[in-house]
Amino acid sequence: MKTTIEGIELHLAHPDELNVTWVGQDDALRQLMAAWMVIHPSDVPMNPRLLGKPGVGKTTLGYAAARRLGRDVYILQATADTRPDDLLITPVVEGTSKLKYVASPLVTAMIRGGVAILDEGNRMSEKSWASLAPLLDNRRYVESIVAGIKIKAHPDFRLVATMNDDSSTFDLPEYIHSRLQPQILIDFPEREEELAILRENLPFSSEDILEYVTDFLQQAHASDESYTVRDGINIARYALKLVNETGGSILPVLQLSVRAILGEEAVRFNVRR
Repeated sequence: MKTTIEGIELHLAHPDELNVTWVGQDDALRQLMAAWMVIHPSDVPMNPRLLGKPGVGKTTLGYAAARRLGRDVYILQATADTRPDDLLITPVVEGTSKLKYVASPLVTAMIRGGVAILDEGNRMSEKSWASLAPLLDNRRYVESIVAGIKIKAHPDFRLVATMNDDSSTFDLPEYIHSRLQPQILIDFPEREEELAILRENLPFSSEDILEYVTDFLQQAHASDESYTVRDGINIARYALKLVNETGGSILPVLQLSVRAILGEEAVRFNVRR
């Protein structure tokens, strides 16, 4: 896909195609949808920040909300090495002398009116955040020094940043902090919600395996351990494979799977049955 802005041809990113379903925690979904809402011609959408431990479903929530709006989703994974060019436009030498400009997933979402998910934004430096400052307020544009162009966001463009609450490579600058609002906390799901998530992701699993893994996760949550439903899905999936390969009994296989996926320290949360 290509487009031309101010005489510069940009090569656009392709949208992400994830097979995800948001189960439970409807309040968090409603909060995100409300932040993106525009209620007056002079109003602009907000840029919410999803906070929570790794694996609780922050990216899944952003994706599910975008799909509810019927928009394409573009995910940009932030790291400590993310540069302003990575967020905006990257020049690439094609062949021996031709230079082409490649738009990031975020800029592509701006141009096409999609949803950009800036994943793990707390890992970016202030220099990178500074390049997004005009986008995150009423101006809603970015400027690429590399390409020498200004890009305005499509009216349908929406952005959400996900951030882990366990650690951060950089402190979020105050002027960015005030632009990434509201903060929406994604916590561990309740037992029935967690069981429903496991059922959704593992429809081929027996119910006793899903119940066991749910109880394991709930005990870990009660002790403030950071094990998430993502870990539970891996435990159940590996246990199912072990049962099919070895024909072993379910309980010892589940206990072995917990140890293999999360390590020896997780064994203390194994369910006694």
